[in-house]
Parts: sequence; structure tokens; C-alpha cells
Amino acid sequence: MSKVKKVFLCNNCGVSSPKWMGRCTSCGSWNSFVEEVIFRGPPGEEKQASWRDSDQHGGQAQPISIEEIQSGQTQRVATSDPELNRVLGGGIVPGSLVLIGGQPGIGKSTLLLQVALDAGIRVLYVSGEESEEQIKMRAERLSRSNSQCFILTETNTTRLLNHAKKLEPGLLIIDSIQTLSSPYIESTPGSISQVRECAGELQRFAKETHIPIF
Repeated sequence: MSKVKKVFLCNNCGVSSPKWMGRCTSCGSWNSFVEEVIFRGPPGEEKQASWRDSDQHGGQAQPISIEEIQSGQTQRVATSDPELNRVLGGGIVPGSLVLIGGQPGIGKSTLLLQVALDAGIRVLYVSGEESEEQIKMRAERLSRSNSQCFILTETNTTRLLNHAKKLEPGLLIIDSIQTLSSPYIESTPGSISQVRECAGELQRFAKETHIPIF
């Protein structure tokens, strides 16, 4: 049987509680708790629906002595933006998960599309907010093109990670985290529990495949 769990989450700070409270004990905000239904299927169903290959166990991290680790071996992917490279510490680190935040309309999508078109590597650009045509029109306004930039309009984490697994891009861009939904959580996209679950799935994917994600 599937397990259904209900929790109350603070919209201000994200702290969870098994019952509703008028005032959050963490951030002190009033009337900020909302009820969310969290659903998790049985382990067998989750394993079958996952992007991982059921007969593969490779890619799992193994303990290694610190003396055997060679420093300076990670090859960063430099972007066309020197300031972005500086902020990232010299470029994009394989297996990293980077969150770009800012007010609506500040240019987050335009910046990342520019990175995708100038990267010179295979890029999967996943959009849950715009259509393929809208993204193409923005690329034309930027006067840039990259035949290795693939566009996918998808919001389901399992399906988009399966596409990323098959395509094996050098960079995965998702616009944006608020539009994603995990099949293992019943709450609406953009809710605190959905953002947490989706971010966790993306982080596991990045670490196990070494594909950087924005």
C-alpha cells in the first residue's frame, strides 16, 4: 500500500510541523503554516520509475584515502562570461548544482540561455515556463546559435532526468525549479515540499553522473 503523509510547512522559512501552529517557532511569523500532502510509493515502484538503470550500480562513490586524492585534477568548463566564471570560482565544476536566484524579469533565463548557446558543448535546456518557439525567439534576439543545444519542455523530474541520462549533455539547465514536480510528492509545483524533493533528485543526479546543473 502507498503511504500518505500530511505535514504543515511554514511558507516563510520552510520548517515543518506535524500539526498546525499559529506562530512559527523558527522564524516567528504568524499564520504562515500550510498543510501539504506528501506521497511516497513503495520502494519497488520508486526504483522502477527512477532514471537509474535497474541493473546498474556503477557511479556510486567509494571510500578513498585522502593521500590518494590528487588535487587540481578537476577540469572546469569556462563560460563566455568572465564575471560568471569569477563567481563560479573559475568555471563550471562537473557534478555541481548551482541555483541562480533573483527577482522576476531580472534576466536569469536570458543569462542561462546565453551560456547554453556559447558553451561549445552539448547542453540540455529544460523549460517549464516557456515553449520551444519562445526560447528560439530569445536565442534569435541574442544573435547566437549552438547546434548542440537541445530544448525540452518538461516539468516531471523522472521524465526529464531520463532524457538527460540518454542525451548525456555536458550541462543541464532547468528553468525553473518552481515549475518542477516529482511523482513521489503529491503537493503542487512550487510548494516547499516539491522544491525540496526536486532539488534533492537533481543533486543526486548531478553527483552520480557528474553533469553540472543550473
